[in-house]
Amino acid sequence: MTFDGVAGRRLAMPALGFSRNAAGRRPIPTDHVTRWSVPPSGRVRPRYHGVVRVFLLALAVLAMPLEGADAVVKQAFDHFYNLEFDEAIAMLQGEQALHPDSAELHNHLAQCIVFREMYRNGALESELVSGNNSFLRRPRLNPTPETEKWFLDEIAAAVRLSQARLVANPNDIAALYAEGIAYGLRSDYFWVVKKAWHDSLKDATAARRLHNRVSELQPANVDARLVQGLHDYIVGSLPLTVRMLGFLVGIRGDKEKGLRTVEDVMLHGTDNRTDSQVMLCALYRRENQPRKAIPLVQDLIQRYPRNYLLRLELAEMYSMAGDGAAGLDAMREVAALKGRNAPGYDRLSWERIYYQEGTIQFWYRDLGAALENLKKAAAAPERLDLNTGALVWLRMGQIYDLTNRRAQALDAYKRSIAFAPDAEAAQESRKYLGAPYRRT
Repeated sequence: MTFDGVAGRRLAMPALGFSRNAAGRRPIPTDHVTRWSVPPSGRVRPRYHGVVRVFLLALAVLAMPLEGADAVVKQAFDHFYNLEFDEAIAMLQGEQALHPDSAELHNHLAQCIVFREMYRNGALESELVSGNNSFLRRPRLNPTPETEKWFLDEIAAAVRLSQARLVANPNDIAALYAEGIAYGLRSDYFWVVKKAWHDSLKDATAARRLHNRVSELQPANVDARLVQGLHDYIVGSLPLTVRMLGFLVGIRGDKEKGLRTVEDVMLHGTDNRTDSQVMLCALYRRENQPRKAIPLVQDLIQRYPRNYLLRLELAEMYSMAGDGAAGLDAMREVAALKGRNAPGYDRLSWERIYYQEGTIQFWYRDLGAALENLKKAAAAPERLDLNTGALVWLRMGQIYDLTNRRAQALDAYKRSIAFAPDAEAAQESRKYLGAPYRRT
């Protein structure tokens, strides 16, 4: 899912300036905050952080069931993609009791465990939808020891069962695929939860090598190319110093080729067409091609209507594409669904809606309306995750500076810093304590 929104280079576009789009008509925000900039500490942030996360989340998504999977497992993943992780876990546990020797079921369960943890901590909403860099600066997630053990035990079981099958038959396609997914999920966990990037990238590369073997054995298997395509894209985006790591030797990477491969899987694959569609949303966003992502997100919304994150993503995609009116229309639809208690929308707070509406209005210079929405969001800070809360106060401070209310701006920046000192919005707020925010 995107859930990352996804991801890589920062494209959430705080409105520091405007330029014309390719058609020369609508203004679009520019001067994006990127993950490749120098933070206040003066230390250069590693360039690989965002692109690696795209690949890791892709590996997690790839653990979803194939087309021939049991109907119960398919239903479990319908719950998963609709953010109903408890229901998905319960159904998978029932299947696992019936089929304890299934490596795939252990992978499925591990996937649900780690995504539920991310969802509970606000990582899916504030990091994957908004694409902000807060996750890099946020402390590690802190799952309970029981949850961590549960996840790692499921991964270990999937690897053990896969390897046992490979001892009997080294060319067992399903076992190679399942073992690759297990390493991918553990890679995701190392990065998202433990923030151990070296271990994470090493496992991701092991996953790619296993799936390379699947392609060697089945050259016509388009679906098996998805991991290779994503890995090509990621490695092709990494700086040379990272590509020189021992476990990456022999893997050159090619960003353009990787993107074409993922597109080919979406067009011609069978089992992984949905997965490739999800990941293309993240990659198009990273490549600043939101227009290509919009129809993909719209299609996912039709299939997973209870996943409110998809509609938030759609609103941001429109805004990134230079169509603020369509972005606000999308948010009005979100508000209407919330207002009529549509299934799934009880999990979305009104404050999150006010924040996103206000942010779009801020980008498109409707400062009065933006400030009113942001004030409503700030009125219930306990309903905001750390990143969103810090952003609310940052945006309010910027509006106050733009409307020559310096004392109120300073107070807002201080509140942003106090709300989440390590968030990117707090880091940016510190800059404006010394000099007022101005659009260029």
